[in-house]
Amino acid sequence: MLDRIALIILVIGGINWGSIGLFQFDIVGWIFGGQGAILSRIIYTLVALSAVWCISLMFRENELIESTDSPRE
Repeated sequence: MLDRIALIILVIGGINWGSIGLFQFDIVGWIFGGQGAILSRIIYTLVALSAVWCISLMFRENELIESTDSPRE
């Protein structure tokens, strides 16, 4: 579950960085009152922590995840 949350936050950060690179527009800063606002800084910190967490995904062995929703044959 933590892996999925980290990936979602990382995707949000990636979209924000893409908007900065392409349009020079900081979505997080715009929503939360500028880059220096405490909420913006919290979001930036969460994105950074998620990126650090996702580094661990590169070094894990692939695990077979079975869905409990699908019927077994």
